[in-house]
Amino acid sequence: MSDMLPSDETSVPEIRFLKILVTVLTATMIAGLVTIVAILVIRLPGQAPMPDLPERITLPKGAEARAVTYARDYTLVVTDQGEVLVYAPDGALKRTVPLEYAD
Repeated sequence: MSDMLPSDETSVPEIRFLKILVTVLTATMIAGLVTIVAILVIRLPGQAPMPDLPERITLPKGAEARAVTYARDYTLVVTDQGEVLVYAPDGALKRTVPLEYAD
């Protein structure tokens, strides 16, 4: 049985060095992964702030804006009442479109 591998106590110095190197590299990768996850959690916002509506746009009474889209020729406002309001650049309400939700 002379062809058996040596035990850990009698390991060749190169194998001991490789074991240490693999352990250090594993710890470095784990620390890097934890760092990346922490940075993502810290920097990603929970909820994006709503943009301010231009002063010339007046929402109907009791309506609250849930989404705003700006285009060159119009502004779209999605309200909490399930409507899309289309405004001209001068702030005049041009059209009201009810949203239909698909179940």
